[in-house]
Amino acid sequence: MLLRRIAAALVAVLAVGGFQAVTAAPAAAAPRTLYYDASQAQEFKSVVDQGAQIWNSRVTNVRLLPVPAGSTPNIRVYADNGWPRTQTTSLGNGRWYMGRQAVDQGYYPPRIAAHEFGHVLGLPDRRTGLCTDLMSGSSAPVSCTNAYPNSTEASTVNRNFATTASVPAQTFIWSGSPA
Repeated sequence: MLLRRIAAALVAVLAVGGFQAVTAAPAAAAPRTLYYDASQAQEFKSVVDQGAQIWNSRVTNVRLLPVPAGSTPNIRVYADNGWPRTQTTSLGNGRWYMGRQAVDQGYYPPRIAAHEFGHVLGLPDRRTGLCTDLMSGSSAPVSCTNAYPNSTEASTVNRNFATTASVPAQTFIWSGSPA
């Protein structure tokens, strides 16, 4: 007890004299890792990997990685003949479909993949019609090849994964007609 009082008095005297104790800065939190399984994405596996790499290049609080053997993925990706769509179970968890219908109509596959990952990362459809907005989805022109989230979308994802934010389960469908 006496030793603590002496140490506290010494710190107080040093502080009055203009000295500061050096403390280590808090370490940055490690990004949350989400594992995805693209084994059922068929001909779109490399596009799914590209969509994950796009997000990894733009955000710091979450990483999308292929699921290691023997592990359970957070995200499952499938290919089918319908429209691209995502079904989330919680923030960072769910499944999405790389629908051939959008690809057959000329939509850019890496944009579709990054957009669908965006839903799992907590972003809703924004239907702005702007190519610069990844989450505008099919409301942007078919000619749009921007597959990167804008700064607001990336910031939102970083915020979502900076805390234990909760996002309710939802279903998102890439619609062929602008809203």
